[in-house]
Amino acid sequence: MDNEIEDDNGSTNEDSPSAASPQSANPPAVAAPPAWKPLNANQRRVLGTLMEKSKTTPDAYPMSYTGLATGCNQKNNRDPLSNLSVEQVETIVDELRTLGAAAIVQGSGRVTKVRHYAYNWLGLSKVEAAVMTELLLRGAQTMGELRTRASRMEPISDMSVLQEIFDGLKQRSLVVALTPPGRGQVVSVSHNLYPEWELEKLKSAKWESPSDSGPTGVAASAPTLNRTGTGELAALQTEVKELKETVQSLSERLSRLEKDLGVS
Repeated sequence: MDNEIEDDNGSTNEDSPSAASPQSANPPAVAAPPAWKPLNANQRRVLGTLMEKSKTTPDAYPMSYTGLATGCNQKNNRDPLSNLSVEQVETIVDELRTLGAAAIVQGSGRVTKVRHYAYNWLGLSKVEAAVMTELLLRGAQTMGELRTRASRMEPISDMSVLQEIFDGLKQRSLVVALTPPGRGQVVSVSHNLYPEWELEKLKSAKWESPSDSGPTGVAASAPTLNRTGTGELAALQTEVKELKETVQSLSERLSRLEKDLGVS
């Protein structure tokens, strides 16, 4: 059992470069291949949940198997919804451990708990981890939605900042654009941790361009709203969703605090 605890902000000894020797003494370093491998839907849900909770509820992280199952199955900030049992979660965690993406640690009272190694496994900064977390939990979405959702974990001031983050992730093949650039921004994007067959299926979907459907970025086969007021409606719907998620997160934290204080 792995009892090592490392900083979830990615500030491990492995992440800190050692003192560099003179450049003339060593040949140019060869870039190491990425450590990550494609993940199936359940593996993505478990890893994404661990990454999310490490940022939004650090007092409850690392997570027990029961807490992790509850987090995977919650109704907000998840698409699609899942219904994983604790036993299924244990199996998925074992798979992620084999891949090097997660580990088992010993919590207080010798309760088995789980942590992620996504910072090292995917090679992420804090704000990149927030972006990848939202993509793992929700899949394909617009850049506007992604900025709003990822900003609940790490500040992303505007779309130009998100675009820069996205471009850096894309260079490392961690994300993929599902639609061509339109008016300076990508409409629909997702992570790139899919198995090949699933990624091809996703890419073959007919995502609408901004000129076709406005800023919603829904599949072309879905009913299309009249463009008049569509942008405002989509923005309001996203805002309401995010407010509900914030209330849910605060409610969960309050419940844990009351439990810790012995308040009924």
